[in-house]
Amino acid sequence: MITPLSEALAERGFDKLTPVQNAVTAADIMDQDLLVSAQTGSGKTVGFGMAIAPTLLGTEERFGPAAAPLALVVAPTRELAFQVMRELTWLYAKTGAVVTSCVGGMDSRQERRALERGAHIVVGTPGRLRDHIERGALDLGELRAVVLDEADEMLDMGFREDLEFMLSKAPEERRTLLFSATVSPMIAKLAKQYQRDARRISTLGSTDQHADISYQALRVAASDSEHAIFNLLRYHAEESAIVFANTRAAVSHLSARLTNRGLSTVTLSGELSQTERTHALQAMRDGRARVCVATDVAARGIDLPNLNLVIHADLPSNTESLLHRSGRTGRAGRKGISALIVPPRAVRKAENLLKWAKISAEWTTAPSVEDVLQKDEERLLADPAWTTPLTEDEQSFAAKLLALHAPEVVAAAYLRLYQQRNAAPEDLLPPDTKPAAREHKPFGPSRWFALSVGRNDKAEPRWLLPLLCRAGNLDKTAIGAIRVQDTETHVELTEASAAGFMATIGADGVLEDGVKVRPMDAAPDRQSGGGRPKPESSPRPRPEYRASAPSPRPRAEPAPERKAAAAPRAEGERKPRHSASASTAPHAKSKPDSYKPKDKAEAYKPREKADAPRGKDSYKPRDKADAPRAKAKYERRDPAVKPGDKPAPRAKPKHAGKPASFSDARDSSKRFTPPGKDKPAARKPRATARPGGAEPPRRGKR
Repeated sequence: MITPLSEALAERGFDKLTPVQNAVTAADIMDQDLLVSAQTGSGKTVGFGMAIAPTLLGTEERFGPAAAPLALVVAPTRELAFQVMRELTWLYAKTGAVVTSCVGGMDSRQERRALERGAHIVVGTPGRLRDHIERGALDLGELRAVVLDEADEMLDMGFREDLEFMLSKAPEERRTLLFSATVSPMIAKLAKQYQRDARRISTLGSTDQHADISYQALRVAASDSEHAIFNLLRYHAEESAIVFANTRAAVSHLSARLTNRGLSTVTLSGELSQTERTHALQAMRDGRARVCVATDVAARGIDLPNLNLVIHADLPSNTESLLHRSGRTGRAGRKGISALIVPPRAVRKAENLLKWAKISAEWTTAPSVEDVLQKDEERLLADPAWTTPLTEDEQSFAAKLLALHAPEVVAAAYLRLYQQRNAAPEDLLPPDTKPAAREHKPFGPSRWFALSVGRNDKAEPRWLLPLLCRAGNLDKTAIGAIRVQDTETHVELTEASAAGFMATIGADGVLEDGVKVRPMDAAPDRQSGGGRPKPESSPRPRPEYRASAPSPRPRAEPAPERKAAAAPRAEGERKPRHSASASTAPHAKSKPDSYKPKDKAEAYKPREKADAPRGKDSYKPRDKADAPRAKAKYERRDPAVKPGDKPAPRAKPKHAGKPASFSDARDSSKRFTPPGKDKPAARKPRATARPGGAEPPRRGKR
């Protein structure tokens, strides 16, 4: 081992290495890639710090000037990244190494400045590291080692693409150390793709990973989960604890309840900023806070000193979460307790979790009031203040107390003052206690009253109830059934409130808005209750299936004139395009007397020239003598211009030289002038066909 690292370990009190540290620092694997699976809290951070030291330093004992990073360590969460940075900082302190972090949620500009100044080891989270690489702030060209800590957690959190991106950008001759609690198929595929002949190391089977953790399954009543947590924290009053919940809402609720009972509590969840999360962990390390309520964001990698108690307020969803939560205690040889709060509905789930995780837990109950008070007395009697020498001021004050009060009174007063510093423990119900069922007391004795409004008046209980309470001076507990009928409503009142109700409404028996009340001699028939009566259902007629298709609808007999028009024509006779009957048929419906059939001879009489249809047979070429006159009709007639002369050039418009898209409203050359007219004629309004109506649209000639 390199001398500066061994000196740092000795100063930290490492008298011997853990199994995973011995395995990764073996001399025969100094230059190989490693795929390591070890239990949580086994010293993996110090282990891979020592494993990459020969790769980074070689035969030297100190680093040279900081430039491009030599090692890259990737962690899944911010807290774990900061913890790894702290561990590597003291481990490499005597080598002159510069360790910096690139973590999401922190100021990226300061991180870029730190990278520009140079660093030997960079620790960060996948997203922020990839961002620095893409921006060119992080140069991976000089990398000698890449460490993926908690690789299974990073894959579960969706960082696979980021990890593949960073590994593809790193040099091929680098060392790749992959640490994972479990080697899943995804981990194996990642190792096969980006590692070269990786050595497989597993220390899970060498020792019992639960030897330093005492598991307890606490049976509690359904309504006593929070009370059991508080009693457990009071029982272990001198120890720091972390309480795990499954949701952020549960973390906020539980933290508020514990704070109200006098416990110094901090929270840790994904909704907090990085600054808030850092302050919460620092408060736990400094002793300013004793309880941390957290989600699974704190289940991996976080090492809090003197954390001796882990409470699962909500059972974890799988065995991996159970092991990682419990692994926050019992670290580096220290003892710890992992307590599961198990209400009656979660007993089966807790049994399966412990069975699948291969954990033997002690099934017991939460500490009772007597257990907590007895523990307080034991702590009081074992307090080192009893053996501390007294000062002169303390001796004089003790003499005054003994002169005023008897020793028994002084001792009892001290006990009461000691107990007042902590909230009183909660009295718990037996674990098998079932929630009390709601009792439905019979309503009665009662009297019935009839109201003069019913379903036909749109009466509903939702507005009849406040009407009775307001106008009759009644409480809603004095009103029983309300049955709405078609013409009236039956209301049940308690016998004790009936007399006061009648006295309040008076002799006229009117509530409000003309609603009258009359007492009933007996209770109404139950069959005539408040529901709307259902109409009597009649059997549906069965459809008749006909063997044959229905006969077609008979056609109307055509009119005599249509029969004549449909009569067969003689050979060579041509059918006219527009018959007289077709042109007059639409008017025959509105004016039946105005239609008279024509003779057969007149039906095919050729039309006059003015009425001739516009067809190809109606075209007649014009005479050549008429052509010059027709052409001259569309020419501008100027008496000064003789036939055969060249036309005079047009005057240049005022906007000459402007772009082609320019147009002047004053220029009349762009206006349309109909042939034969100097200016456009004013548009005449349409004449209406009848007063108050518009002229129908004109149709083309037929």
